[in-house]
Amino acid sequence: MWTTTSGLRGKKLHLAITFTSVVGFSLFGYDQGIPPLHGDSEHVAVLRGAVTACYELGCFFGAIFTMAYGQRIGRTPLLVAGGLLMILGTIISTLSFGPHWGLGQFVIGRVISGLGNGMDTATIPVWQSECSRAHNRGFLVCFEGAIIAVGTLIAYWLDFGLSYVETSVQWRFPVAFQILFAILVTGGALMLPESPRWFVMQGHDEEAIQVLAQLNDSAPDAEDVLADFNLMKADLAAMQNIEANSWSILFTGGKTQHFQRMAIGCSGQFFQQFTGCNAAIYYSTLLFQQNLHMEGRLPLILGGVFATVYAIATIPSFFMIERVGRRNLFLIGFLGQERQGCHRRYLLVHLLLRLYYAASALDLPPEINPLRTRTKAASASTCMNWITNFAVVMFTPVFSNQSDWGIYLFFALVNFTAIPFAWFFYLETAGRDLEEVDIIFAKAHTEGKWPYKVAQEMPKLSIAQITQMQAELGLDVSDLRVNTEAEKAETAMSSSSETKHSETETKTE
Repeated sequence: MWTTTSGLRGKKLHLAITFTSVVGFSLFGYDQGIPPLHGDSEHVAVLRGAVTACYELGCFFGAIFTMAYGQRIGRTPLLVAGGLLMILGTIISTLSFGPHWGLGQFVIGRVISGLGNGMDTATIPVWQSECSRAHNRGFLVCFEGAIIAVGTLIAYWLDFGLSYVETSVQWRFPVAFQILFAILVTGGALMLPESPRWFVMQGHDEEAIQVLAQLNDSAPDAEDVLADFNLMKADLAAMQNIEANSWSILFTGGKTQHFQRMAIGCSGQFFQQFTGCNAAIYYSTLLFQQNLHMEGRLPLILGGVFATVYAIATIPSFFMIERVGRRNLFLIGFLGQERQGCHRRYLLVHLLLRLYYAASALDLPPEINPLRTRTKAASASTCMNWITNFAVVMFTPVFSNQSDWGIYLFFALVNFTAIPFAWFFYLETAGRDLEEVDIIFAKAHTEGKWPYKVAQEMPKLSIAQITQMQAELGLDVSDLRVNTEAEKAETAMSSSSETKHSETETKTE
């Protein structure tokens, strides 16, 4: 089984997982900065959108594959497969020649690369969340999202530097450079362990305990390891009456509220695209040329400056995601974008304000969904991200070519409608264990309240309180099994405490 840690434990192991995760998302950002086709005609505008958007279409189908087979295959094997597909697709695109067949080969390579990236971006947030603790999970997933800006920065300045090259190296090298990111993701996934929660779901308890011990830098029989393990087992037992492989699980309500939670995650990805940020990231140089009438290499320079400021502006989000909270960052992002997106001259400010929203959008899908549906629901949200990304990237050049101001008004209106949606449906998950979110939705359903209200009123719960409230709310369908797991955790804690007490007394004597 995939339990290798390459000799790493505790903090070093968490850092290695984080590094692999952020490299995967930096590839997403890097791809956004690869320059589109140039030209001002309507035909070129359509072709520009189609060639750029074909990558998103591949990502969409990669996410669909993850949704269908991700739970069966596992997190790290999917990352390896996705990385290999990205390498293959990049080679095909880079080696394309000729005005007609060459363009077709380039598009095929981009679609294959997109398949791999779709698999990785649908898997990385789940893998990262399931290997992290509640107190820093938001920071780490936020870091993944923030690193997208670093990838964009690299791409923009690389594009500017190679703009002085007159040969096809001007576009071949930026496309080929993606292989470096893909190799790092693939190598990292091969050298790092599978998620302990995935092991629990597959019934591989020994492997789950082994990985938890490495992540916690503890012994397999240590108190913290057994407590985490038994909490995962209890959470799984509480939903054992639901068929994990059935797609109908995503459309159920009741105390588990699977459909509502999936819809919340998908809505975050929908708004992430239709707020207009990615349209401007992909086509910033084009928008500077067409809407602000800049000439020469000035659009490339300003694109690089924007990418640099965008990357620097990610720093505050690292600290704000846990202190300010996901829900508040959503509202700040929507409100800021709605006001600034109304005028094309506020383009740069609009993009920077949107950063705070993007950090929360990445955090939401893996945190809002329960263990049984986490892979499918997170994949569904990623599918929503890629299909809406495809739509935005495909039609932005055409929209911008037809109207200098209409495109900004459209994005501003989307932000305006998103504010009340976020207020009523998005709840705060900062500092919460993933199992606590299940209790929030069940409690909201039972008491007839909005989930965000319950999240505001309910204090942080201990492991014992989580187990108790699961039983009180009827989340556990087999009281005996859940209680047995809780008793095991308490017994392990008690045994560990007694052992430590005995050792202390012996040393004293």
